[in-house]
Amino acid sequence: MKKTIFTLFLASFFAFVSQAQQINNGVMNLNEFSRPNKRSNIVIPDVNGFKVLKCDFHMHTVFSDGDVWPTVRVQEAWREGLDAIAITDHMEYTPKKDDITPNNNRPYEIAKPSAQRQGITLVKGTEVTRQTPPGHFNALFIGDTDDYLTVNTNETDREAVMKAEAQNAFIFWNHPGWQPGIAGSYEWLPFIEDLYKNKALDGIEVVNGTGFHMKALDWCIDKNLTVMGSTDVHNLISLSYDNSRDYVHRTMTLVLVRDNTPESVREALDARRTVAWASKYLMGKEENVRSLFNACVEVLPSHHSETNREGKTIKYYQIRNNSDLYFEMERTAGNGPGRIVLYPQSSQVIAAESGQPVYSVVTTYVRSDKHLSVNLLLP
Repeated sequence: MKKTIFTLFLASFFAFVSQAQQINNGVMNLNEFSRPNKRSNIVIPDVNGFKVLKCDFHMHTVFSDGDVWPTVRVQEAWREGLDAIAITDHMEYTPKKDDITPNNNRPYEIAKPSAQRQGITLVKGTEVTRQTPPGHFNALFIGDTDDYLTVNTNETDREAVMKAEAQNAFIFWNHPGWQPGIAGSYEWLPFIEDLYKNKALDGIEVVNGTGFHMKALDWCIDKNLTVMGSTDVHNLISLSYDNSRDYVHRTMTLVLVRDNTPESVREALDARRTVAWASKYLMGKEENVRSLFNACVEVLPSHHSETNREGKTIKYYQIRNNSDLYFEMERTAGNGPGRIVLYPQSSQVIAAESGQPVYSVVTTYVRSDKHLSVNLLLP
């Protein structure tokens, strides 16, 4: 009995001490309201020896028509598992100029110290904003915007883009087709062909926010341009995306790099080693999407077999998704389950005869009208 009373005394004492520790000069800290300072890691295995960086190269701040300070973009990126970002404010469109002095260098300068502390690779960028058509273009890896990206009202659209090209910027065409009611807004115009022939067009934003511009994917594949996926976020990310489901993330570009440095990111973009990821979908060139799928999904050796009523040997296999990506598959040939859903970091047990059933990964696009087709080896 004495031992029980002593135990209760200790419990009460430590509870009192714990509460007392939260009170300082008559103020009690209600820590349960605080959001934990943690990063949501996005797990994707290496692909053919390359690391997979999660990147967003199209975002805005109060220095153009966005609603947040540049450091907020870094904080959001760190919390949501991104590795590399670019703040790409409009040069020509500064609706907050009465409150924020227009200066296209400042977002990068303000965000850089925070990015360095958080381990986020920050790429300097801007958005060359022209009428649609031809539309908007993002320029990454730029220099001092006061030197070569200040656009005069008398400049032609071509001269505006070529100023970035003269500084060896990586240039991609933003959200073609975002204004479908305007003639020529979603066409491969002579202006675009001129940029392409003069090597002033490196990629196209295939996914912008929640919009998948399907025809743009075909242009990237046919003309060997880099597939890009970006949020183009203006408000807080948390007000624009519902991340409550474990397989839905903000739109981003998965970049296959040698290491997480600006130089390596640029090399990978130039080499076209990218896949756009939006919601639960992957869009990109077939070789890149296939390599990504093969790195994430594996079929383990059969762990059980039995004979069915037709006298056929049915084997049981575990198919595993080792990533935070989502794969939904439908069988198109051979034997096996008609549909397989691989949620992030999960496994399924499937029953089938030995063979190589063919599946269409319907959550991938390697052309506007084509999904990735894979053979599952079932020994």
